[in-house]
Amino acid sequence: MPDRPILLFPRFEQVQATPRHGGPSGIHRPGGQRQGERLTPVFAELQAAFEARRVEVQQSSSGVDPEQVLIFETVGSIDDFIRAVKRVDGLEWMGEIDIDEIEPDEDFFIVNSPTKPLSGRLYLLLTNQRALGDLLSLWNTYKQNEEVAFARGLGRFKEMFKCLKDIRRWGIQDRILDTNLLEYWKSDLALEQTSTVRFEAELWFRNDVAKRAQGFELVASQIAALGGRVVSQCTIPEIAYQAVLGELPAEAIRAITEHPTIQSIQMSSAAGLAASENIMFLRPVGQMAVGKEHLEGDVSPATTAVRPMPSGQPVIALFDGVPMQNHELLADRLIYDDPDSYEADYLAGERCHGTAMASLILHGDLSRNEEPLPRPLYVRPILKPDPKGRPFGFQTEVVPEDVLATDLLHRAVKRLMSGDGGTTPPVAPSVRIISLSIGDLARQFDRVMSPLGRLIDWLSHHYGILFVISAGNHSSTVEVPVDRPTFEALTAEEREKLVVKSLVSEARNRRLRPPAESINGLTVGSTHMDGSSVAHVGPRFDPFTTSLPSPFSAFGSGYRRGIKPDVVYTGGRQWYREPLISTNPLPIQPANSRQAPGLLVAAPGSAPADLAMTTHGCGTSHATALVSRAGSMCYDTLMDLVAGLPTGPLTQPAIGPMIKAMLIHGCSWGEIGDHLSNILQPDHDAKAVKSFISRWLGYGVPDINRVRECTAQRATLLGFGTLAHDQAHAFRLPLPPSLSSVTHLRRLTVSLAWFTPVLSTTQKYRAAKLWFESRHDLTEGRQDADWQAVRRGTTQHEVFEGARAIPFTDGEEIKIQVNCAKDAGDFAAPIPYGLAVTLEVGAEINIPIYEEIKARVAIPVQVQQPVRGNTQ
Repeated sequence: MPDRPILLFPRFEQVQATPRHGGPSGIHRPGGQRQGERLTPVFAELQAAFEARRVEVQQSSSGVDPEQVLIFETVGSIDDFIRAVKRVDGLEWMGEIDIDEIEPDEDFFIVNSPTKPLSGRLYLLLTNQRALGDLLSLWNTYKQNEEVAFARGLGRFKEMFKCLKDIRRWGIQDRILDTNLLEYWKSDLALEQTSTVRFEAELWFRNDVAKRAQGFELVASQIAALGGRVVSQCTIPEIAYQAVLGELPAEAIRAITEHPTIQSIQMSSAAGLAASENIMFLRPVGQMAVGKEHLEGDVSPATTAVRPMPSGQPVIALFDGVPMQNHELLADRLIYDDPDSYEADYLAGERCHGTAMASLILHGDLSRNEEPLPRPLYVRPILKPDPKGRPFGFQTEVVPEDVLATDLLHRAVKRLMSGDGGTTPPVAPSVRIISLSIGDLARQFDRVMSPLGRLIDWLSHHYGILFVISAGNHSSTVEVPVDRPTFEALTAEEREKLVVKSLVSEARNRRLRPPAESINGLTVGSTHMDGSSVAHVGPRFDPFTTSLPSPFSAFGSGYRRGIKPDVVYTGGRQWYREPLISTNPLPIQPANSRQAPGLLVAAPGSAPADLAMTTHGCGTSHATALVSRAGSMCYDTLMDLVAGLPTGPLTQPAIGPMIKAMLIHGCSWGEIGDHLSNILQPDHDAKAVKSFISRWLGYGVPDINRVRECTAQRATLLGFGTLAHDQAHAFRLPLPPSLSSVTHLRRLTVSLAWFTPVLSTTQKYRAAKLWFESRHDLTEGRQDADWQAVRRGTTQHEVFEGARAIPFTDGEEIKIQVNCAKDAGDFAAPIPYGLAVTLEVGAEINIPIYEEIKARVAIPVQVQQPVRGNTQ
């Protein structure tokens, strides 16, 4: 037990929630007559296309009424439009997508800033012939009289027509060309003896079970018509997901890849599948992966002292590759669960990534010689070696091509928490954290939530589990805008500035790898740090002279421009090498090596009998494992704190959000933020600089010790509760009298976290919005991330600083109010949340903040009560 343990808020007060307000957009939009001139021909084309499709279906043997998905592109958004859509028989809501960077024109522009790009929304609606007729009738009425009153419940259509910039069908561009599918199919076809290629077809999700079955049968018949087959299918209604894992002959795939335009695909033999109205996206499979590992490389014997063995039940689950279970550092520390027998596909020397991740979670960076975790680690393999890399001497571990990644993760978590199909008991229900260091190499996050991201968000809320997810690596070259002689003549500091500016300029192409966009999960980027010492440099060089985000760590933002990654953490130093040929720009390349620098981890040796080898590695995967480890430490602190809680037990659903709040609470940009700001400020305004830093750093680097114990000059309090719509709780932090009227710098840090239910077909997506407010004079301004961005996800972390003398009397308090409101729609149960608050001054200032606050929040200790969810 630390000398100054974390404190608990003794109570909260039920208060009235703070109302939210919106404001006018100031956007100029065309009138009804002008809209008619612009869009009537477009509606006519859609009607003609639908009629042609109807005739085609009538001539086929299916006899199914034709349907098609229409995209309505609006400038701005229409509140509650989904309600109006549901009132039109045959018109079905499929989803909505926010869009940015809409170029203004003579019809749509911001009144006070005519050249500024606009934002808007895509509304995806499925229509049959009758619904299309009703929609056209509404359109004709509007364009003749824009002031007309529509029938009750349909008024939002008039608002949509006012904002409507374009309308079109969902087509091949959306379904195939925007998913990078063709590039991955071409690489598959380039391999020798490739006779078949597999893919994922995500179908438009229908609420009607019969229509879902009908959609599947139509897609299955289209695959069969091309000589292919359905390998498996998956439906998860809770996240509006229905998908098919299909397999096609190489000839059928080549018919598409050799004609990579919309027009040529429409003329190919695979046109039926590519243009299927039932398919939302076609994607490659087997790309949910971890990075390349060299199968041959430097390993060395572990130099470890005798370490205490674990006991009790696991708190962390690792979903990754197969680890080397009998490694000296892992033996008797794992609860290994392999129901699909993935281990059979691994050679001993290929068990790289799972071994490294398990080592980091259990022991941390071995260079730092930390104490191992006191509990065992649950491990479930979800990856296999990709056989495509074996002939070339490297290995990528992937979700195998015979399973849909979303289906696999869904089954794995259900087995963990509730058992298989209700007949088998849960295998590790004590788990509160799932470490997930995988990413989709075929995609970068771009506005639309991935199926895996949606699943993680639903599972987080449903089971109260915190997913810790890697932001993703970008191991491609970095192009610096000079030639080789110029680059070599630069000082180390000048190189650093050049590399940082080059990375920031390419941030759009170095975005998060799905499922890192998950809003309930904790997304982890990497810092360019480790505890190793370097004995061999060779042709490698260090691109940075200071602690910065890693060059390979992905940039955010997250969904709806929320803060992502949430945190960055120690991920190992990645060194680079220059190319042999000088060009301008100069592509510097990652120096992939298992030598130092990097994090020291357990590794398989060159022979099966090597059971105590180590090697070096780096990546956001490594940082994710270390944050998962820190989460277990936060869990222990939390359980110790609430063991004798007199105000009621901490319920299981609140544990995950509380751990999330604790992990984020110690974050700040600190010296890294200052250094990045100094590099970027000459070329960007202050707002852009803050945005770049936030997208790379998130909330910053966690200091886990700050939420495990206090100091004489720092007091941290934790609170928790559950809130329904339009409810609020007020927590009161007593002000220490010694702080009155002094001019010392003081800091107030507040962190709030929760898991929201999600509504997958709405753009707001997040069903429940929580936020805190703290009005006080103790500090003067916010630090680090933008105050609006921090309210867009499921964490709100803010740092307030000030040094102005504020007089107050003993007994005064800072009120921190936590509010809850509906965001995307209704939610049934109250939302559990976790809150962490810290008040501090500099360690050199002799003000006993901790003791004064502790005395004012002291509560009598009662007989220890059992804590629901306690796995000690």
